[in-house]
Amino acid sequence: MATVKKSITVTDQQEAWIQAQLAEGHYATDSELIREAIREKQLRSAEIDRIRAALTQAEGSGFSEQGKDAIRAAVQDDLRRDGAL
Repeated sequence: MATVKKSITVTDQQEAWIQAQLAEGHYATDSELIREAIREKQLRSAEIDRIRAALTQAEGSGFSEQGKDAIRAAVQDDLRRDGAL
């Protein structure tokens, strides 16, 4: 697989976290850490897409009385309450 060289900018806080991960031996390079972060984001996006599709199907089949916007709002409220959003 070909690679492409990129230049990125991170905050001081993000850089400190990256350096801590490297110092703890979790990653050999910052590029390795960034690639893993991108893979995790790709997986999460795919999971979210599948959940959205399932919600749309459930809404269309009458499985749920709530629409997808109401369900999404309820989930976002829960995440805010839990401090995750």
